[in-house]
Parts: sequence; structure tokens; C-alpha cells
Amino acid sequence: MRFPSPFEVGTPPGAEGWEQLYPYYLLFSDDRRQEEERRLWFFNGMHFPEAMTPFDIITAEAGYLAIGEMSSRMFCIPPAMGIDFRVLNGYVYISPTPVTDPVEIEQRAAWFQERAGYYYANWRAFYEEWKQRLSAEVERLVAIRFPELPTVEPADYVFQRRGYGASMDNLAAYHDLIDSIFRVWQIHMEIVMIGFAAYFTFYDFCKRAFPEISDQQVTRMVGAIDVSMFRPNDELKRLARRALELGIADLFLANGSGAAVFAQLRENEAGRAWLKEWEASADPWFYMNTGDGFQHHHRAWIDDPTPVVSVLADYIQRLQRGENLERDTAALREERDRITQGYRELLATDEERQAFDQILALTRDVYYSIEDHKFYVEHWYQSRFWNKVRELSRLFVAGGFFRDVEDIFSLHYTEVERALMDLLLSWSIGTTPRGPAYWPEEIARRQRIMDRLRAWSPPPALGVVPDVIGDPAIIMLWGITPERLRAWLSPEEGSVLRGFAAAPGVAEGPARVVLSIEELQEVRDGEILVCSVTEPSWAPVLARVRGMVSDIGGVMSHAAIVAREYRIPAVLGTGVATKRIRTGQYLRVDGENGVVTILD
Repeated sequence: MRFPSPFEVGTPPGAEGWEQLYPYYLLFSDDRRQEEERRLWFFNGMHFPEAMTPFDIITAEAGYLAIGEMSSRMFCIPPAMGIDFRVLNGYVYISPTPVTDPVEIEQRAAWFQERAGYYYANWRAFYEEWKQRLSAEVERLVAIRFPELPTVEPADYVFQRRGYGASMDNLAAYHDLIDSIFRVWQIHMEIVMIGFAAYFTFYDFCKRAFPEISDQQVTRMVGAIDVSMFRPNDELKRLARRALELGIADLFLANGSGAAVFAQLRENEAGRAWLKEWEASADPWFYMNTGDGFQHHHRAWIDDPTPVVSVLADYIQRLQRGENLERDTAALREERDRITQGYRELLATDEERQAFDQILALTRDVYYSIEDHKFYVEHWYQSRFWNKVRELSRLFVAGGFFRDVEDIFSLHYTEVERALMDLLLSWSIGTTPRGPAYWPEEIARRQRIMDRLRAWSPPPALGVVPDVIGDPAIIMLWGITPERLRAWLSPEEGSVLRGFAAAPGVAEGPARVVLSIEELQEVRDGEILVCSVTEPSWAPVLARVRGMVSDIGGVMSHAAIVAREYRIPAVLGTGVATKRIRTGQYLRVDGENGVVTILD
């Protein structure tokens, strides 16, 4: 069975020439056609749900470079090399690279056991060091400066025999910026890839020891976690309580923009006291962007608090009604331990129980990091990275290259370096740069193309359905298995949709189909959220919903983890939910069995 070939997909009208926006090596090409048509390529709407601007594609390049090196060259995950990717009409398609030779798998398994085992044996200490390294990288990023280009360099540069000035400062700063994101993603994947591998080892043990166990039961034995991704939402709850204590709740209930509400807060003493509380939490916890960190326009709460004003209003109203806003972690842990004990008692020997205990203890340690890591890189680091790119862009705006600071994202990062050299050469020599006559028109052309690409609906997958997918991250995170792919190709007719049973429970309610982050503001209490993919940063909104349904996602996706921790029944990876369900239709979500029923 197969999906359309990538070479059979046409270009959206008005987007001709889109290929020129991306590097040649990221495109499907005739010289690689034979290999590319034999593979499965699926749309990575989980991390890149929209058409990617040329600069934003750096997150895919840095991410997949790091995944490849850590999986295939560093830790040697036995059944999987890296994840290849291509850009088609501005959208990112990815393809797992399996290892199928049993001899090679055995050799890689020996390497993996030695290398990953060293990390597992020291996991807690290494993970704390890892967080410190990422914090240091954020500080290093923030310290990067792009100095203005003066008419004359300061005399001190001469008398101190500095030997270089603003041109070298800016070139060095640009290289530091680009090196920074590639280095951070290497550090990021150092932990994540072997984290998934550890969980997959436990999953494999459970499937062999308990043949009837569901994927969901495996995840529930390692749940009930408290990670940094939940901290921003916890801070919002605290601030909602403070607004009530300070008597300024009405300011948040007026449905104003973030800028308007914050302006009003500055006008009285109680409001200013609340703002001090906000600022105490803001760095780092409100460097939480509205997406998943991979696209520049998903701004952080600290940059634009508008998305969280409605969340604060919702929390304030719930507190006024006497509701408890806290997660019932104790109940989750009690349930986790009960399930664990039940399966442990099924094991026949002491040796089996000892092996189960050891691998479970390791997996619980490692599982924490699978969700915890996202705050440090995708949110805290990436939000600051995009703002640092904007600082660089101000040089180009001052030099007439760009009309707006956001224009820089219409260039690939390698083009930015060329534009920077144009700017610096003309400044240093005292001549006219080409950029002001070239870039504004070219950027306008590219932005018109991007508008066309954003209106296009990418197919869920391309190419051939493989017999086996061996990469544990592909299965657990994206929910891509041969069975799910075949279901996408031949979806059931009628009122039933099937996917991964991602979070237990059964819920009924009206559907709210959300196709963009902006539409999140429309979600109402008691609705069933239906979307292509959910983001962990949506946790404040999830407090309003009864259930979740998505097109994409597996049992270890971040959406699944959040749903289980917040006790929201969820069915993920349906492939077609946003196409089959309309807002307002009444749904039943069976998170135990992975079934969604349209009741009207």
C-alpha cells in the first residue's frame, strides 16, 4: 500500500518558485527520486504544523542533525539511524531510517548498552548537569550583541590597539548565534533519544511479559510526574489567586488585550503589586510560546501576554466558584502503584520480578526527562533565540535592507550571512550596498508565496507504507505504525474514528475544532478539543475541556502525557479527526479503547 509519491504532488496556485526559498538539499529531487519514492514520508504536523518560513527551517536542520548524530553515531540505538526530512510546499515531511540487518543490530546493541548504560547508571546527576548546561547556553545567547554601525569607531579602539571594530563584532555575533542553536539541539538530543530508548525497553519487556497489556497501561505505570512544563501553568494559577487577594480580578474579566490589561494594572497600587509578582515568575517561566518553539511567530507569554489574560480570567472565575485548580497527583500515583503491583504479581519468578523492578525504576527516572526537557529548549531557549534574531534584524532595517524587523524570517540563515556581508562591506568602504534595492521586493515576493503555501492542505503521508517501523521515537511520539498508516489510507466510514488510546476515561461533549493557535481562545468549558495536534503549552486551555482528539500523536507524545496528568480522556493519531468532525457535533471520546464516536 502507498500514499501519493512526493513527485505527484503539485504546487499550490500562486506559489510557483517556492523551491527557491529553501536549500537544495532539503527538496525532493530527480537525482534521488528512486530512493525517495521507496520510502515513507509523513507530515510532521506535531512540530511543524504550518508552512515554514526560510529562516525558521533552521529548527528542523538543527533538530534532525542532532537526532541523527545521537541515534546513529553517538549512542547507536540498535534498530534506528536518524530521521531524514524534506520540505514540500513549505511543509516538513520526515522519514525514519531503520536498521534491518540482524548482525548490525546486534553490534549496535552492544555499543548502545555500553554507552547509554553509562548515562542510565548516572542519570539523575547527569540530568542535573544537563539542565545547568542549557541554562548556561541561554545566558550565552542573551549575551550576544549586534552593535550599531557608527560613522566613526570609538577612539579607544585605536588607543587600546583593539585591531577590529563593529564589522568583526557583528560577524562574530552572527556566527555565535547560529552556532548556539545547533549546539543547543545537540545537547537537547543527547538526553531525549536515549530517554525514548529506555522507555521503549520497558515497553518491550511489558509486551513480552504481559502479551495482553495495552500501550496505555504501560504508560500509566510510569506516570504521575511533576515536571517543568507544568510550572508555567502553576504560576498562572498562583497569579489568579493573587489577583483575587489584591481585589483586581475585574481587570482580567473585561476581555481586554494583554497590553490593555497590563496598562490598567500599572495605574493603581494593587495592580503594580500584582505586576511585581508577574515579573518574579516571568524569567524563565513565561518564556512559554504559544506553539512548540519551532516557528518565530509563536510568541512567548512574556512578549505578548494576551493569550494568558483569558486563562487568568478563567482561573479567577473557577476560584470564585470554589473549584480546586490543582492536579490530583496523589490519586495518579496511587493508581500508578496499583496498576504496577497488579502486573508485578503476574510474574512467575523472583528473577522476573527483579528485572521488572530494575527496568521500571530506570524508566521512571528517565520518563521524567521526556516531558521535562521541552521547557528548557523548545520554550525558554527558542523564545529567546527568536528575539535575538530580531535584534540582528534591526541592523538591516536601519540599513534599508528590510522594511520590518520580521522580514529577516523570509531569508534562510545562510542568506542572512550574505546580506550581512553586503551591509558590512558597504558600511566599511563607504559605498552603496545592493541590499536596499534587492531585498524589499524579494521579501514581498516571498511573503506572497508563503501566504499561498499556508492555505495549502498537506497530505498526511507520502510514499510506501513499510512493513516495520523500528524507531521507538517514531512509534511513541508520532504514533506512526504500519497499522495506523493503513488505517489512514482506508479510513472507516460512518460515525466512528479510531486512534491511539492515549489517556484513560470516557467523556462526552460538543466538539470544538481548532485549526490554529488563534482559535484556542474560542474553546469553552465542557467541550471536546479536536485538533491536528496539541501542544504542551496549551495546558491552561485543557482545564476547560472534557476530552481531546487529534490527527497526530502517539502514547508518548507530549499531548498524551499532559492529558494523562490532567485526567482528560484522549484519543490521538486518528489521522482524519479535523476533516471528519465539525464544531458543535456531539462526541463520545473513549480514551480506554481509542475510539471516537460522532453522536449526531
